[in-house]
Amino acid sequence: MNNENLLYFLDGNPYINITNACTNSCVFCIRNQKDDVQGANLWLDKDNTTSNDVVEQIEANKQKVKDAHEIVFCGYGEPLIKINEVVEVCKYLKENFPDLKIRINTNGHANAIHKRNVAQDIAPYVDSISISLNAENEEKYNLVSNPKIENAYEEVKRFTRACIEEKIPTTLTVVTDVPNYPVDVERCEVVAKSLGAKFRAREFIPQGY
Repeated sequence: MNNENLLYFLDGNPYINITNACTNSCVFCIRNQKDDVQGANLWLDKDNTTSNDVVEQIEANKQKVKDAHEIVFCGYGEPLIKINEVVEVCKYLKENFPDLKIRINTNGHANAIHKRNVAQDIAPYVDSISISLNAENEEKYNLVSNPKIENAYEEVKRFTRACIEEKIPTTLTVVTDVPNYPVDVERCEVVAKSLGAKFRAREFIPQGY
């Protein structure tokens, strides 16, 4: 069994840490501040997690997961880099925990990474998706997010449209009050609404949560 923290709990709610790989290096990211979330070290020694590895840890915590309202793909990396594993875990969750809501927190680069519309892959299973908009324009986005792919800001908007077309409840988010990296929250909300998404701003918290 993979003994790394692929499943962890934040205030009693289950989260899935399926990879440490990411196409951003955001200035506000918790992994730049600390190694753990409430005692669970989320750095993976080997980034080769399988869907079975995740399922095993869910099975080991079955009652706690069953008691939860929602489970979230969100850890020290971009979950949709491992799209096949995410889909397999989602299938398992829907079969075994039909009342459990599934949310994915993502940087919105998935279609660019995989060079196809992966929103279609996740649409049958997820109940909501939260996409990091991070800024009101491309210039500010690049400063805040430090993306490793080209045209990253446009890719975020493109992925947002794809999720909405697949009828996935979609929210765009920004982090406010990041030292030295102010964003225009009102303009960010305008961008979100223009894409047909909901919008949420959350305050920067130094310890991450």
